Amino acid sequence: MLIKWRGANDAVPSNFSNWMDDFFNANELSRVSGFNGKPAVNIRETDNSFTLEVAAPGFGKEDFNINVENDLLTISANTETKKEEDEKGYTRREFSYSSFSRSFTLPDSVNADNIKGAYTNGILSVELPKKAEAAKVKKSVKVS
Repeated sequence: MLIKWRGANDAVPSNFSNWMDDFFNANELSRVSGFNGKPAVNIRETDNSFTLEVAAPGFGKEDFNINVENDLLTISANTETKKEEDEKGYTRREFSYSSFSRSFTLPDSVNADNIKGAYTNGILSVELPKKAEAAKVKKSVKVS
């Protein structure tokens, strides 16, 4: 595990408490787990729509909530996994909880009534169609 450098005079934590604070810092845990509570999002624009691609592996399509309120699109997900094994007098229980929430302000050009979502191979794709009057008109500009 890599530990952040504090400088030549403070290369080693001064006490156990500082070391524990660093270890349990959310940023440090995100480096270890690969998930920092906010999944990566790609935003792509075409002439007719915007598409959000949210990297959210480990979720099921039933775990997602997509809501629009006052031009604010909120994508959230919650999942809970419980596993219990009882073998030869030993019981092993594992619990896992994952959640996130991301919000985006929608431009006036989006038709919020026709937003669609699909989840495939760990990627949530949310299509935000543009209003008909907002479709881009291509124009060529001559350079003089």
